[in-house]
Amino acid sequence: MALTANAEALLRVSEVTKTFGGVAAVDGVSFSVRPGESVGLVGPNGAGKTTLFNCVCGQLRPERGTIELNGRSLNGMATFERARLGIGRTYQRVEVFSDMNVRDHLIVSVRARWRQGRLWRDLCNLSKPTADERERVDAVLDLVGLSDRADTSVSALGLGSCRLVELARALIAEPVLLMADEPSSGLDVHETRELGAVLRQVQRDQGMAMILVEHDLEMVAEVVDRTVVMNLGQVVAEGHFDTVMADPIVRSAYLGLHE
Repeated sequence: MALTANAEALLRVSEVTKTFGGVAAVDGVSFSVRPGESVGLVGPNGAGKTTLFNCVCGQLRPERGTIELNGRSLNGMATFERARLGIGRTYQRVEVFSDMNVRDHLIVSVRARWRQGRLWRDLCNLSKPTADERERVDAVLDLVGLSDRADTSVSALGLGSCRLVELARALIAEPVLLMADEPSSGLDVHETRELGAVLRQVQRDQGMAMILVEHDLEMVAEVVDRTVVMNLGQVVAEGHFDTVMADPIVRSAYLGLHE
C-alpha cells in the first residue's frame, strides 16, 4: 500500500534522478517508507535500484530531486552525517576486518557511532571497552544470534555468519532506517532463510524501518511489508509482494514473462 498524501513518512524520496554519461540510471523516482515499515526494492539487473540505494545512503548525489528523513533534507549531506541521523546499512560485499573477533567489530562500531575513544587505539586493541559498551554489544550479539561466537575471529566464520556480523554492526548504531544491500549474496538456500528470519525478527523487535535490495524473491516475500519494483530507472509497480509480482508489467520487465 502506497502512502497517502497525509500519511507520515520516515523516508521520503521525491523525483530523484541520477545520470551517468547522460544516461539516467534513476529517472524521477518517488517513494516513501513509514516508520517501522519493511520495503523491498527489487528489479532486474540495471534497473537502478543500487544507484537509488546509494543516493539515499549518500555514496552518490542525485542531480535532481529530494531525499528527506523525518522531514529533514539529506541533500548535500555526507554519508557519516546520514548515519548519525539514523541510517544504517549493510553491503553486498562483506566488509569486515578478518583479524578481529566479532565483539571487537562491534566495539569499534559503537565508538565510531558515538565518537568515543580513538579509532587507532581500538584497532590496535589498546582501549578496553566500558561496561556500557559491553552491555550494548552483548545485547546486539544476542539479537542476531552471535553470542556464542562473540570471541571468534571473523576469519574463522562462514559467509552466513559474516553477514550477521555486518548486520550487528549496523544495528549497534540503533538506526531508525536499515538499508540492507543484497544480504543473501553468496549464501546458500539454508543460510538465506536463516538470515531472512533474523532480519524480519530484528526489524519487528527494534521497530525500525528497512529497505531491502534483494534478488532472492523468496526472501523478499518473507521479509517485507511492501514491494517497490524498478525497471530502467523508474518505479513500475508498488504494493503487496504477491500483487506486484502478478502485474503483467512486472512479469515482463523483471521476470521476462509475457502475457
